[in-house]
Amino acid sequence: MLKSLDIKNLTVFPEVPLQFGKHLNVFIGENGSGKSHLLKVAYTVLAVSAEEGRKPNGSLPTKSLLQTRLAEKLVAVLRPETLGRLVRRKQGRGRCEIKLHFEDQKLNIDFGFTTNSKSEVDIKRLPKVWEEKPPVFLPTRELLTIYPNFVSVYDNHYLEFEETWRDTCVLLGALALRGPTANRIKELLAPLEHAMGGSIILDKNGRFYLSIPGQGNMEIPLVAEGLRKLAMLIRLIATGSLLDKGYLFWDEPETNLNPKLIKQMASTILQLCQSGIQVFVATHSLFLLREIDILLQGDDFKDTDARFFGLQYKEEGCKIEQGKSVDNIGAIASLEAELSQSDRYLGAE
Repeated sequence: MLKSLDIKNLTVFPEVPLQFGKHLNVFIGENGSGKSHLLKVAYTVLAVSAEEGRKPNGSLPTKSLLQTRLAEKLVAVLRPETLGRLVRRKQGRGRCEIKLHFEDQKLNIDFGFTTNSKSEVDIKRLPKVWEEKPPVFLPTRELLTIYPNFVSVYDNHYLEFEETWRDTCVLLGALALRGPTANRIKELLAPLEHAMGGSIILDKNGRFYLSIPGQGNMEIPLVAEGLRKLAMLIRLIATGSLLDKGYLFWDEPETNLNPKLIKQMASTILQLCQSGIQVFVATHSLFLLREIDILLQGDDFKDTDARFFGLQYKEEGCKIEQGKSVDNIGAIASLEAELSQSDRYLGAE
C-alpha cells in the first residue's frame, strides 16, 4: 500500500504532501489543475519497480539502474520534451523532489531532478525490494479498439502516445485466470457483464468481442464507447490484474458514461477496494462523487478507508486540501458550477 506522496516543484505544484487512504483516493479539480500529473507520477514509480522486478534473473534495486529507468518512464508517461520540463516553471534553475512512502518500508524511494536534467534522476533513498504486481492505469479513453498489434507497433516505432496506453494493453492481453480465484472473479464480473449484456472475449487474432447470449459475438468497435470502458475493467478483473492486491489509477472514469453506468462504476470501484486494490481516481464529476459518497455511507462499504483531495489552481501554483470526506476539501469551481446550474434549474420551474 502507498501511504504518502510528497512532491516539490512538479509542474503546477509548489509543494504538496499527500496522505493516502488504504483503499480509495479521489482527486477532484478543474481541467488543468494537475490531477493526472499526480496519478501518473505515482504510477510511474510503481510501474518501473514492477517491470524491473519481473525481469528474468532480476537483481535488487540499484541507483545506476533506477536513475535512468525512472527518467525514461517519467518522460514516456507524462510526455515532456525533456525530463527537466517537468520542474515547475519559474525564473532561474529549479529542482523537483519526489518521495513515496509505503506500508512496506522496503519500497520507500526518494529522488529528484533539475531543469537541466535529461536522462537521469538523482536517487536519494533507494528501495530495497521491487514491487511485486504491476499497477494498472486506465486513461480517459478506452483501449480495446486499438489493442490489435498496438504493443508491437509502439515498441518498434516512435508514437506520440503516453506509455500508459502500451502498459495497459499488455495487461489486457494477459490470459484469463482459472482455479481458486474463479469464484471471486465471477462475483466481481457478474454486475458488470449484466450491464454490458454479455462477456468480453479475446480471439486468437488479438481482437476483442462482446459475446452476447443468443446473438453471438459483436466486434468491440461496434459497442458504445462508454460500454467499452466497462469492458476494459471486465478484462482486467478476469486476468487478475485487478484482483487481491495491487493499484488502480483511473483518470476520469466517468468520461462517456451515462449516469446509470457511472453508478455501476462507483460500486465496482469500491468492490475492488474491498478485494485489496488501492484505487486512485481523478475526476471533476459531481455525479460520481455523490454516488461514491452515498455508497461509503451504506453498510456494504462503511469500513472503506477513503481520502479526498481538492485541487485549487491559483496564480502561485496549485494548492490541495485533503480529508476523509468531500466536505473537507473546500469549494471546487467545477463542482460549484454544477450545483449552481441545479439551483438555477429548480428556480426556473
